[in-house]
Amino acid sequence: MRQDNKKLNVVLTGGGTGGHIYPAIAVGRELLTRDDVEKVYYIGNPEKLEKTITEKEDFEFLPVKVSGLPKKKDFALVKCLFELGVSVIKCLGYFKKIHPDCILGTGGYVSAPALIAAKITGIPYMLHDSDAIPGIVSRKMSSSAKAMNISFEEAKKYLKAKNIGVNGNPLRSEFNALDKKVSLKSLNLSPDKFTILVMGGSQGAKSINAAIAACAQELIEELNIQIIHQTGLKNYEEYMDGISSELRNNPSYLPKAYLDNMPMYLSCADLVIARAGSLSLSEFNLSGLPSILVPYPHAANNHQYHNAMALEKAGAAVCLEDNLCDGDNLREIVNNLVNDKERLQSMKEANLKLAKPDATKKITDILVSIAK
Repeated sequence: MRQDNKKLNVVLTGGGTGGHIYPAIAVGRELLTRDDVEKVYYIGNPEKLEKTITEKEDFEFLPVKVSGLPKKKDFALVKCLFELGVSVIKCLGYFKKIHPDCILGTGGYVSAPALIAAKITGIPYMLHDSDAIPGIVSRKMSSSAKAMNISFEEAKKYLKAKNIGVNGNPLRSEFNALDKKVSLKSLNLSPDKFTILVMGGSQGAKSINAAIAACAQELIEELNIQIIHQTGLKNYEEYMDGISSELRNNPSYLPKAYLDNMPMYLSCADLVIARAGSLSLSEFNLSGLPSILVPYPHAANNHQYHNAMALEKAGAAVCLEDNLCDGDNLREIVNNLVNDKERLQSMKEANLKLAKPDATKKITDILVSIAK
């Protein structure tokens, strides 16, 4: 049993995508500002994105290697279960050494070993799941969680946790108000033009890229707008080779392989065209940004579609399914929105209504309370 005056050791776990990692980062940073927290650890896969991202933080990274469940029940499944077992044992060893007071799991298969080890040892754990349809780890582990946080009310029906809060996604502190004109000038763009930000996640989205290539020049000319376009690192060179020289050299079109300062780019935008990952949607909500959402069609449980539809139902976004995302359809939707100032304003207000700016503090408060 922990002593009341003992400072807390907290373990964060989750990975694979930014949607699992950045919420944990936000909570970890908040934990380290508190006097009753001694140390924050992060359990993740050393070969995945979480290792690269957490290296910049004041957390101690503890590696485990585990793979996602394969679709076919063959040798790959046996290998996956063996890896999981080894990783659970490794986490039990970590816990014996560091004596964590609580665990926060933010999703992704890499969070499973630490959560299973926590269940075995009786260490209290909390779950955060950002999607309208929670992931398999959240669904399987929710019944033993001391607390559960979600971003969408719709997610409740998939979970067995007794203590569920709809507190939204914890966001990093950088998502404070930035000056739009200053941000645009830093990118050599006009501070007075309507600006569209296009993004398909860190890997980019080929369907969105192709649609933008087909309609961007016309949109810029017809609507007198400017476009910032994140193509994705792996798509950048091929994309740039494929677009017209007219678009490539247009001063109102700024293609980027990767956006390394998302708060700044969001501060530039009046409208976003993007995939429908929950973390991005929370950022749009907080920024009051209307969006055209193109859900990734191969996401687990088609959760991006359900995320997008939840925002469309709330009046905060327009959902354009991936198979319908072409130059003609995208151009029509953008035209309609840019020329309808009242609708854009109502979408902005709907986003701000959905925003949960206190999510990080609330989730951290709950996590600390279950540790004590």
